[in-house]
Amino acid sequence: MGTRFDSLAQSYVRYRKYRDTLSELNHLGDRECADLGLSRSDFRRIARKAAYGG
Repeated sequence: MGTRFDSLAQSYVRYRKYRDTLSELNHLGDRECADLGLSRSDFRRIARKAAYGG
């Protein structure tokens, strides 16, 4: 049972990292995005990579 709880806890931590990263990216202004060479359509991919790897 401990392993099941650990797995659930890890999933939650990853999801929180995804959500927090996406939130931070959404706070960037258009100029900052342009300076970084990012498009708003890239944000989910970037957040997913930060949280889940890949």
